[in-house]
Amino acid sequence: MRHIIVTLAAALLMTAFSTAAADAATLVPAGNRNAEQPGVPGASARRTKASNSSYERKYQKVIDLLSSDKQLIGKIKSTAGRYGIDPIHMIGAIVGEHTYNVDAYDRLQSYYVKAASYAGSSFRFGYEDETIAQFIAKPEFANCSSNSDAYRLWSCRENVWEKSFRGRKVGGKSYPDNRFSAVFFQPFYAGQTFGLGQMNPLTALMLTDMVSKTSGYEKLDENDAAAVYKAIMDPDRSLAFMAASIRKSIDDYKSIANMDISDNPGLTSTLYNVGGSTQRAGALAARNRARAAAGEGPAWPEENYYGWLVNDRIEDLKKLL
Repeated sequence: MRHIIVTLAAALLMTAFSTAAADAATLVPAGNRNAEQPGVPGASARRTKASNSSYERKYQKVIDLLSSDKQLIGKIKSTAGRYGIDPIHMIGAIVGEHTYNVDAYDRLQSYYVKAASYAGSSFRFGYEDETIAQFIAKPEFANCSSNSDAYRLWSCRENVWEKSFRGRKVGGKSYPDNRFSAVFFQPFYAGQTFGLGQMNPLTALMLTDMVSKTSGYEKLDENDAAAVYKAIMDPDRSLAFMAASIRKSIDDYKSIANMDISDNPGLTSTLYNVGGSTQRAGALAARNRARAAAGEGPAWPEENYYGWLVNDRIEDLKKLL
């Protein structure tokens, strides 16, 4: 009888270990899946040409600035620690943004000056004569209000925009065929991002709960656009939002796609660049379910041009830390 009990206990223990192994996320290998760099979008090329620069010069400039700012590197390390991520992911995102999307300022500390200038500005989030508060009060958004978490709340509102308003005429008003963030959250010009991490205001609003809980900063309010811009321009707070964005991407791919991307800064940088980690992880999970049903192995997530550079230059980036 004792032998049976011991054998049964061993069997149950093995089953538990098997279940845990099955539930464990697959670690995505380091490095690039693409042998050559994917194509760089035309908009990035035009911005770089207009600045009389090149990607290599911009890359080297941000590397030089980071290597000379030990205080900033220290802040990156401590912020990454609070969010449970390797600081190389934050370095990758900063380098990618300042290589392809903007040119690094001569002094990264000048972001503080910009932040102060926005603090006293009077502008709002909205489209034409409609404020964001008026827009999200429409009945189409009623079901979103049940979401207490800021990320789910704004993701719901973004989905409603895509399904019910984007490129449509609603209530006699025509809305542009463009992203929610570009239409309602960029009062100066479309495609606008700010700060050390080039954060989009809508993304900051989505992450405000996580940042408030982890870093202790006050929560952002869509009705106070100046405060949102100040938060994403201030280097210290900008780092918190960057870390939160990367943490969210890692968590999404682990919980939704069963993929652990925490050892691949090129992938986290790609997601920082393109956004939508929840939807992209869901699409990868669906693709891999179909592949499994067909007897095929899983597809790996892949880096874009921006993440490819990060993985390709990873030894340079590690030296900064």
